[in-house]
Order: sequence, then C-alpha cells, then structure tokens
Amino acid sequence: MADQKKEQNNQQGKINIELDEAMAQGTYSNLAIINHSVSEFVVDFVNIMPGTPKSKVKSRIILTPQHAKRLAKALAENVKRFENAHGAIKDYEKNPIPVNFGPTGQA
Repeated sequence: MADQKKEQNNQQGKINIELDEAMAQGTYSNLAIINHSVSEFVVDFVNIMPGTPKSKVKSRIILTPQHAKRLAKALAENVKRFENAHGAIKDYEKNPIPVNFGPTGQA
C-alpha cells in the first residue's frame, strides 16, 4: 500500500509533454520582437532573409509576466552554461541584422 501511494505521488509531480514530428523540426528565427501590457508579454519570432523586402512572424508566444520572468532567468542560466562549455558568445554593439540587409533588386 505504501509503495502504491509513493508511485501516485511520483506520477503527480511529473508532467507528460508530447512533441510531434512537425513541432520537433522547430522554426528558425533571427529576430524576436517583444511587447508587453500590464497582463502579458508577447514575443514574436521572425526569420528575416537577405533580399526579402517583407518577413512574416513565424511564431507568437504569449506569456504571463511571471512566466516571462522565469523564461528570462532560465535563458540567462542556459547562456551561462553554454559559455562555460564553449566560450563567450560575441555580443554586438548594434543590431547585427539591419532591417534592410541583403541585396536589393533593381529593374
């Protein structure tokens, strides 16, 4: 009986997360635009390609302020672990991806 209760407690503390094949492929983003209101943070992920005059939002994530803060903390911790393993990530003084980067077409 004690083992059954312990197993139930272990199962209650776990979250079962499913990742299907399409989602596992991921979506590449080289730009994140963040906006917020008093009740939520909205993060739009965009993929800007050279020579493309217009880009679309590829994914939008809406977070509560509490979850946004947890995400920022988790991301900072993971960047620190990455840098400890692989060296410092170069940071740029200015945005390395100008909005109008790449060749422009002429007729």
